[in-house]
Amino acid sequence: MASFSFGAGNARKLATIPLYAAGRMLTLVVPRSRDEWVFGCGGGIGDGALALWDVAAVGGRRAVWLVGSDREETDAAARGIPTLRKSSLRGLWRTARARVIVVTHGFGDVNRYAVSGAFVVQLWHGIPLKRIGLDSPETLRVPSAVARLRLGRVLRRLLGAMYRGAARRIRILPAASHTVRGRLESAFALPDERVPVTGEPRVDVLSRGTADERRASARQAIAEAVGPIDDASRVVLYAPTWRDGAADPAVPSTDEWRALVALLEQHDAVLLVRSHPLGAGEYRPPQGTDRVRLLGSDLVADVTPVLPGADVLVTDYSSLVFDSALVPLPVVFLAPDVEEYGRRRGFYGRYADVAGDDWARDWQAARAQLDAVLARDDEAERRRGRARALSARVHAFRDGANAERVYRAILAGSRRDAGERGPR
Repeated sequence: MASFSFGAGNARKLATIPLYAAGRMLTLVVPRSRDEWVFGCGGGIGDGALALWDVAAVGGRRAVWLVGSDREETDAAARGIPTLRKSSLRGLWRTARARVIVVTHGFGDVNRYAVSGAFVVQLWHGIPLKRIGLDSPETLRVPSAVARLRLGRVLRRLLGAMYRGAARRIRILPAASHTVRGRLESAFALPDERVPVTGEPRVDVLSRGTADERRASARQAIAEAVGPIDDASRVVLYAPTWRDGAADPAVPSTDEWRALVALLEQHDAVLLVRSHPLGAGEYRPPQGTDRVRLLGSDLVADVTPVLPGADVLVTDYSSLVFDSALVPLPVVFLAPDVEEYGRRRGFYGRYADVAGDDWARDWQAARAQLDAVLARDDEAERRRGRARALSARVHAFRDGANAERVYRAILAGSRRDAGERGPR
């Protein structure tokens, strides 16, 4: 069931305008430190924020991670990361005092009311295929009750001003490549110098060590999350994207589940279902089977490190298709609502530019393509070749050093901003 929509989120944002104003007053009177950093991540203790944290820790930065749940607090403690609750007074204070603020989703990753005046690093959380930010009409959606009224137009203009004002606070938004850079500049209305091509810290894990080492580590993480899987069994990762609060049209019917499970049994394969954290669908077979296992964010906060443990990816519009290209994984595209999704959300370029012209529109077609990938080495290799070509288009670096490049860019940029010789 969908758990979030832009309309509801924007309504909450408008309701808290007085808190934003109070926070702005606080940051005007509270001086920022010379060397303190705060980190936050909308997906938990992971993603690009964790990769950058590790580099900053080696560099001796004074830092704290702001969390919003007991789970995040526990996960951080297991890694020896100091934390504060972002909604607490101490979280507010540390955000207001921090010289550098690192986020992956939005200012709500830390204490959103005390961000003004900091050197904000927005790492984002994936290369966009669907339009994001100011490029997407969804971003400025207001509750349906007022959408058709004059008030709706006023609120959309106000939200647009708020989003642009927030984006102006971003000092660095790293891009995976020059292709991706243009999308981010447009979505966040940022100039070239604020969107350096450094590579994404979040995918460094897909380039470090050998392919065998990455696969062994990923398989171990999968087993710890969903239970043991035989080494000889193939793993199919299904990752449908979030539909902005709307229902997911690709949830299999009872008959589709039966046919899919039969296919998995035929090829000795296991299907891992990774629903989007903001809008999980009801992806449970009608009958119990160990061939289908849920790999939700409650089990694995950051799915990127487990990609090398999969043998095939099935997805629609998820940015995981770009991440998985670094493995590389064969991809089966299942997109039953391309036209509607394109009208509502929009794509960067054409969907076919990424998915080709043979994407499946229903589970019957997707199952046939999946059967071919699992049965024939030549078909699997053909799709891996497509993944390699996609990776070459969108990833400028594949050396596992993206976080180091971003770290150096932060030090240089914050030094210029503060008029100092650099954080001590």
